[in-house]
Amino acid sequence: MELFHVLKIVTVSALLTVSLSACEDAGKAQSAGKKIDQTVEKAGSKISDTADNLGMAINDTEITGKVKAAIFADPDLATLSISVDTKKGVVTLTGFVISAANSDMATVLSEEISGVKQVNNQLTIKPKQL
Repeated sequence: MELFHVLKIVTVSALLTVSLSACEDAGKAQSAGKKIDQTVEKAGSKISDTADNLGMAINDTEITGKVKAAIFADPDLATLSISVDTKKGVVTLTGFVISAANSDMATVLSEEISGVKQVNNQLTIKPKQL
């Protein structure tokens, strides 16, 4: 009978140890799960940011192409040395034009392009030499 009580105590002790161990593991698992969720969330955010930046770069390239095409299509501007750069929808015009009217027209044509947020006209007026 005494052996029966000892076995009972050992069995109960073993069950309690396993139960407590499982609880501790569950806490660790929950903590690990939270860390995994946080890491996945951060990675997802970085992927989203990268995709946004890539989308912005593609839009900027498209805007630059459209502005250049508009400038080239204008007979008064086509032969002038105008460079176009776009960053986050802001178009920067650099180079040389022969009159203020040319400079203004380049700005107007740039502003008409879809996606242009602002035009930074840095064109230098250099009149034709006779």
